[in-house]
Amino acid sequence: MPLPLGAVAQGAVPAGTSTDGSVPQHVAIIMDGNGRWAASRGLPRIAGHRAGAEAVTRCLRAARRQGVEYLTLYAFSSENWRRGPDEVADLTGLLRFYVRHKVAELHREQVRILFVGEVHRFGSDLCDELARAEQLTAHNTGLTLLLALSYGGRNDIVQATKAIARAVQRGELDPDTIDENMMSRHLLTAGIPDPDLVVRTSGEHRISNFLLWQSAYAEFVFLDSLWPDFDETTFAQVLEIYGRRERRFGARPA
Repeated sequence: MPLPLGAVAQGAVPAGTSTDGSVPQHVAIIMDGNGRWAASRGLPRIAGHRAGAEAVTRCLRAARRQGVEYLTLYAFSSENWRRGPDEVADLTGLLRFYVRHKVAELHREQVRILFVGEVHRFGSDLCDELARAEQLTAHNTGLTLLLALSYGGRNDIVQATKAIARAVQRGELDPDTIDENMMSRHLLTAGIPDPDLVVRTSGEHRISNFLLWQSAYAEFVFLDSLWPDFDETTFAQVLEIYGRRERRFGARPA
Protein backbone atom coordinates (compact mmCIF):
# COMPACT_ATOMS: atom_id res chain seq x y z
CA MET A 1 0.00 0.00 0.00
CA PRO A 2 1.32 3.49 -0.78
CA LEU A 3 2.22 5.66 2.15
CA PRO A 4 0.08 8.83 2.29
CA LEU A 5 2.25 11.92 1.88
CA GLY A 6 -0.48 14.43 1.10
CA ALA A 7 -1.11 16.28 -2.13
CA VAL A 8 1.84 17.41 -4.22
CA ALA A 9 2.23 21.17 -4.05
CA GLN A 10 1.59 23.00 -7.29
CA GLY A 11 3.78 25.81 -8.62
CA ALA A 12 6.90 27.23 -7.03
CA VAL A 13 7.25 26.35 -3.37
CA PRO A 14 9.90 27.89 -1.10
CA ALA A 15 12.46 25.51 0.31
CA GLY A 16 12.27 24.45 3.92
CA THR A 17 8.48 24.38 4.26
CA SER A 18 8.10 20.86 5.59
CA THR A 19 5.53 20.52 8.37
CA ASP A 20 8.25 18.89 10.47
CA GLY A 21 11.40 21.01 10.52
CA SER A 22 13.56 17.95 10.99
CA VAL A 23 12.42 16.45 7.69
CA PRO A 24 13.54 18.21 4.50
CA GLN A 25 10.86 18.74 1.92
CA HIS A 26 13.29 18.13 -0.94
CA VAL A 27 16.35 15.86 -0.82
CA ALA A 28 18.79 15.75 -3.76
CA ILE A 29 21.42 13.03 -3.99
CA ILE A 30 24.60 12.69 -6.04
CA MET A 31 24.83 8.92 -6.32
CA ASP A 32 28.53 8.14 -6.54
CA GLY A 33 30.72 5.08 -6.06
CA ASN A 34 29.16 2.37 -8.21
CA GLY A 35 32.40 1.68 -10.06
CA ARG A 36 34.52 1.58 -6.91
CA TRP A 37 31.99 -0.71 -5.24
CA ALA A 38 32.28 -3.15 -8.14
CA ALA A 39 36.07 -2.90 -8.34
CA SER A 40 36.46 -3.66 -4.64
CA ARG A 41 34.61 -6.93 -5.27
CA GLY A 42 36.37 -7.85 -8.48
CA LEU A 43 33.18 -7.29 -10.49
CA PRO A 44 32.58 -5.44 -13.78
CA ARG A 45 31.37 -1.84 -13.52
CA ILE A 46 27.89 -2.78 -14.74
CA ALA A 47 27.50 -4.88 -11.58
CA GLY A 48 28.08 -1.73 -9.56
CA HIS A 49 25.48 0.16 -11.58
CA ARG A 50 22.97 -2.64 -11.05
CA ALA A 51 23.65 -2.59 -7.31
CA GLY A 52 23.26 1.17 -7.41
CA ALA A 53 19.85 0.77 -9.03
CA GLU A 54 18.78 -1.43 -6.13
CA ALA A 55 19.99 1.29 -3.76
CA VAL A 56 17.64 3.68 -5.56
CA THR A 57 14.72 1.43 -4.62
CA ARG A 58 15.79 1.45 -0.96
CA CYS A 59 16.28 5.21 -1.04
CA LEU A 60 12.81 5.77 -2.49
CA ARG A 61 11.26 3.56 0.16
CA ALA A 62 13.08 5.42 2.91
CA ALA A 63 12.16 8.85 1.54
CA ARG A 64 8.48 7.97 1.42
CA ARG A 65 8.49 6.55 4.94
CA GLN A 66 10.28 9.61 6.30
CA GLY A 67 7.80 12.01 4.69
CA VAL A 68 10.10 13.58 2.11
CA GLU A 69 8.01 15.09 -0.69
CA TYR A 70 10.61 15.56 -3.44
CA LEU A 71 13.61 13.36 -4.20
CA THR A 72 16.07 14.27 -6.97
CA LEU A 73 18.66 11.71 -8.03
CA TYR A 74 21.67 12.58 -10.18
CA ALA A 75 21.43 9.51 -12.37
CA PHE A 76 23.46 10.56 -15.44
CA SER A 77 25.41 13.80 -15.72
CA SER A 78 26.12 15.61 -18.98
CA GLU A 79 29.78 14.70 -18.41
CA ASN A 80 28.97 10.98 -18.24
CA TRP A 81 28.77 10.93 -22.05
CA ARG A 82 32.60 11.09 -21.98
CA ARG A 83 32.77 7.59 -20.51
CA GLY A 84 33.57 4.61 -22.69
CA PRO A 85 30.86 3.61 -25.19
CA ASP A 86 30.37 0.23 -23.52
CA GLU A 87 29.67 1.80 -20.12
CA VAL A 88 27.34 4.41 -21.63
CA ALA A 89 25.48 1.58 -23.40
CA ASP A 90 25.26 -0.36 -20.12
CA LEU A 91 23.89 2.67 -18.28
CA THR A 92 21.38 3.41 -21.03
CA GLY A 93 20.25 -0.21 -21.10
CA LEU A 94 19.83 -0.22 -17.34
CA LEU A 95 17.78 2.97 -17.52
CA ARG A 96 15.56 1.43 -20.20
CA PHE A 97 15.08 -1.74 -18.14
CA TYR A 98 13.97 0.12 -15.03
CA VAL A 99 11.68 2.46 -16.94
CA ARG A 100 9.97 -0.56 -18.48
CA HIS A 101 9.78 -2.68 -15.35
CA LYS A 102 9.55 -0.28 -12.40
CA VAL A 103 7.31 2.57 -13.55
CA ALA A 104 4.07 0.58 -13.12
CA GLU A 105 5.04 -0.24 -9.53
CA LEU A 106 5.91 3.39 -8.76
CA HIS A 107 2.62 4.46 -10.32
CA ARG A 108 0.72 2.12 -7.98
CA GLU A 109 2.60 3.70 -5.08
CA GLN A 110 1.46 7.16 -6.24
CA VAL A 111 4.99 8.34 -7.10
CA ARG A 112 5.15 11.13 -9.67
CA ILE A 113 8.15 10.83 -12.01
CA LEU A 114 9.89 13.71 -13.76
CA PHE A 115 13.03 13.69 -15.90
CA VAL A 116 15.26 16.78 -16.09
CA GLY A 117 18.17 17.24 -18.47
CA GLU A 118 18.96 16.83 -22.15
CA VAL A 119 17.02 13.59 -22.40
CA HIS A 120 16.83 13.88 -26.19
CA ARG A 121 20.45 12.68 -26.26
CA PHE A 122 19.25 9.18 -25.31
CA GLY A 123 17.46 8.76 -28.65
CA SER A 124 13.83 9.00 -29.69
CA ASP A 125 12.76 5.51 -28.57
CA LEU A 126 13.94 5.92 -24.99
CA CYS A 127 12.71 9.53 -24.90
CA ASP A 128 9.25 8.28 -25.82
CA GLU A 129 9.36 5.80 -22.95
CA LEU A 130 10.43 8.53 -20.52
CA ALA A 131 7.61 10.76 -21.75
CA ARG A 132 5.07 7.97 -21.24
CA ALA A 133 6.34 7.44 -17.69
CA GLU A 134 5.85 11.14 -16.95
CA GLN A 135 2.37 11.13 -18.46
CA LEU A 136 1.31 7.99 -16.60
CA THR A 137 2.34 9.36 -13.21
CA ALA A 138 1.54 13.04 -13.81
CA HIS A 139 -1.44 13.16 -11.46
CA ASN A 140 -0.01 11.06 -8.64
CA THR A 141 -0.07 12.74 -5.25
CA GLY A 142 2.73 10.98 -3.40
CA LEU A 143 6.45 11.62 -3.53
CA THR A 144 7.79 13.35 -6.63
CA LEU A 145 10.88 11.63 -8.03
CA LEU A 146 13.10 13.69 -10.31
CA LEU A 147 15.74 11.81 -12.26
CA ALA A 148 18.49 14.07 -13.59
CA LEU A 149 19.53 12.53 -16.91
CA SER A 150 22.20 14.08 -19.12
CA TYR A 151 21.92 16.98 -16.71
CA GLY A 152 24.42 19.75 -16.04
CA GLY A 153 23.85 22.69 -13.72
CA ARG A 154 25.76 25.19 -15.86
CA ASN A 155 23.83 24.19 -18.97
CA ASP A 156 20.59 24.50 -17.00
CA ILE A 157 21.44 28.14 -16.22
CA VAL A 158 22.56 28.78 -19.81
CA GLN A 159 19.34 27.45 -21.35
CA ALA A 160 17.27 29.50 -18.88
CA THR A 161 19.26 32.63 -19.77
CA LYS A 162 18.73 32.01 -23.49
CA ALA A 163 14.98 31.61 -22.99
CA ILE A 164 14.79 34.88 -21.08
CA ALA A 165 16.97 36.65 -23.67
CA ARG A 166 14.68 35.48 -26.48
CA ALA A 167 11.66 36.84 -24.61
CA VAL A 168 13.42 40.21 -24.30
CA GLN A 169 14.35 40.11 -27.99
CA ARG A 170 10.72 39.48 -28.94
CA GLY A 171 9.65 42.47 -26.86
CA GLU A 172 7.70 40.28 -24.44
CA LEU A 173 9.83 41.08 -21.43
CA ASP A 174 11.30 44.21 -19.87
CA PRO A 175 14.92 43.46 -18.85
CA ASP A 176 14.42 45.47 -15.66
CA THR A 177 11.85 42.90 -14.48
CA ILE A 178 14.33 40.02 -14.59
CA ASP A 179 14.97 38.73 -11.08
CA GLU A 180 15.86 35.50 -9.27
CA ASN A 181 12.27 34.25 -9.34
CA MET A 182 12.12 34.66 -13.10
CA MET A 183 15.36 32.74 -13.52
CA SER A 184 14.00 29.93 -11.34
CA ARG A 185 10.87 29.75 -13.48
CA HIS A 186 13.00 29.11 -16.57
CA LEU A 187 15.17 26.38 -15.10
CA LEU A 188 14.50 22.73 -15.89
CA THR A 189 13.23 22.31 -12.32
CA ALA A 190 10.61 25.06 -12.64
CA GLY A 191 7.75 24.51 -10.21
CA ILE A 192 9.83 22.29 -7.92
CA PRO A 193 11.03 23.64 -4.55
CA ASP A 194 14.75 24.10 -4.20
CA PRO A 195 16.51 21.25 -2.39
CA ASP A 196 16.79 21.61 1.37
CA LEU A 197 19.44 18.91 1.55
CA VAL A 198 22.06 17.72 -0.94
CA VAL A 199 23.81 14.41 -0.22
CA ARG A 200 26.87 12.95 -1.93
CA THR A 201 28.21 9.48 -1.35
CA SER A 202 31.69 7.93 -1.90
CA GLY A 203 33.78 10.39 0.11
CA GLU A 204 33.99 13.06 -2.60
CA HIS A 205 33.43 16.65 -1.43
CA ARG A 206 32.17 18.36 -4.55
CA ILE A 207 28.81 18.86 -6.27
CA SER A 208 29.91 18.04 -9.85
CA ASN A 209 27.76 20.55 -11.72
CA PHE A 210 24.54 19.45 -9.97
CA LEU A 211 21.68 21.90 -9.31
CA LEU A 212 24.07 24.85 -9.04
CA TRP A 213 21.42 27.57 -8.87
CA GLN A 214 18.90 25.54 -6.92
CA SER A 215 21.34 24.53 -4.16
CA ALA A 216 22.29 28.05 -3.13
CA TYR A 217 20.93 27.61 0.41
CA ALA A 218 20.84 23.84 0.69
CA GLU A 219 22.52 21.95 3.50
CA PHE A 220 25.21 19.51 2.32
CA VAL A 221 26.08 16.11 3.74
CA PHE A 222 29.04 14.16 2.35
CA LEU A 223 29.20 10.44 3.09
CA ASP A 224 32.19 8.11 2.87
CA SER A 225 29.98 5.13 2.00
CA LEU A 226 29.54 4.08 -1.62
CA TRP A 227 26.14 4.48 -3.26
CA PRO A 228 25.32 0.74 -3.63
CA ASP A 229 25.56 0.45 0.18
CA PHE A 230 23.00 3.22 0.73
CA ASP A 231 19.96 1.95 2.65
CA GLU A 232 17.16 3.12 4.92
CA THR A 233 19.47 3.34 7.93
CA THR A 234 21.80 5.61 5.98
CA PHE A 235 18.87 7.78 4.94
CA ALA A 236 17.71 8.09 8.55
CA GLN A 237 21.24 9.04 9.65
CA VAL A 238 21.41 11.75 6.99
CA LEU A 239 18.09 13.19 8.14
CA GLU A 240 19.33 13.14 11.71
CA ILE A 241 22.35 15.22 10.67
CA TYR A 242 20.07 17.61 8.78
CA GLY A 243 17.76 17.93 11.77
CA ARG A 244 20.63 19.23 13.90
CA ARG A 245 21.45 22.01 11.44
CA GLU A 246 20.24 25.58 11.89
CA ARG A 247 19.23 27.00 8.53
CA ARG A 248 19.66 30.79 8.39
CA PHE A 249 19.36 31.56 4.65
CA GLY A 250 22.02 34.28 4.97
CA ALA A 251 20.57 35.89 8.09
CA ARG A 252 22.59 36.47 11.25
CA PRO A 253 21.94 34.18 14.21
CA ALA A 254 19.47 35.50 16.76
